[in-house]
Amino acid sequence: MKPNPSARVIALAVIMVSFLALPSLAAPRVVVSIKPLHSLVAAVMRGAGTPSLIVEGAASPHNYSLRPSQARLLQEADVVFWIGQDLEAFLEKPLQTLAPDAVSVELGETPGMFTLPMREGGSFEPDTDDDHGHGHDGHDQEGHDHQGHDPHTWLDPENAKLFVKRIADTLAEIDPANETLYQGNASAEIEQIDKLISATARALEPVKSSRFIVFHDAYHYFENRFGLEAAGSLTVNPEIMPGAKRLAEIRDQIAHTGADCVFAEPQFKPALVGVVTEGTAARSGILDPLGADIPEGPELYSSLISNLANSFVDCLKPAL
Repeated sequence: MKPNPSARVIALAVIMVSFLALPSLAAPRVVVSIKPLHSLVAAVMRGAGTPSLIVEGAASPHNYSLRPSQARLLQEADVVFWIGQDLEAFLEKPLQTLAPDAVSVELGETPGMFTLPMREGGSFEPDTDDDHGHGHDGHDQEGHDHQGHDPHTWLDPENAKLFVKRIADTLAEIDPANETLYQGNASAEIEQIDKLISATARALEPVKSSRFIVFHDAYHYFENRFGLEAAGSLTVNPEIMPGAKRLAEIRDQIAHTGADCVFAEPQFKPALVGVVTEGTAARSGILDPLGADIPEGPELYSSLISNLANSFVDCLKPAL
């Protein structure tokens, strides 16, 4: 019996389609600490895979605890992207014990990155009157070690561009089959960030001379890039709530500087802002350094920076 050529063609086509439907076995298993970094990694990985996120929703890396499912993600990871122990102190030991073979990339130590010291003195001094019943032991390691630089480096979009390049280079080394894809995605993301920088600078131009106070000193990089300057912060370490003395100092600072706005954060208690603004002319607003209410994914970073600009303008512009 002669073989049927048509049947052979159909069988070959079925086999080819089956292979095309299979996920890429070379795609690395990628874990990312916080949402802004996850967004940048997701943008670079478009078409190759989806990274896993550890600090989800409105959670803060300053006081985070790993869930068992996230510990398993670390155990299975090929590469982990994070800022570093000055921000995600909770990751330092798990990376050593659960992911000793994974490539650990501290984006907060990226070569050529612009860094700023932690602000100290005056309205940025640590609170020493903590009447909340918690000691200070160990808290300086929770993302606010004053010996190093300010860890909120992703809030300068120029730093984010360097992160994207390093992410692409790291993934290309681990997964060379997708190098062209990673590098192409990185170039597109960097172009998008350049547009974001220009749009954000235009939006903030009218409020550059405005006075404001932030919940904790997370925005120095954003301020520096776009010509803003906070008059102070309620607390240096967001894990330690300010005491009565500190709140009184902030109220004095609002009166002394004529601060137009005091900003809360979605990750922490907003009631404190009401306490310090009560009886003053200062308005209250919300700044979100992590994208708590933004869906995770490649678009989050642009939305995060745009939302910060909008929050500043919404709260500060009425005073002009």
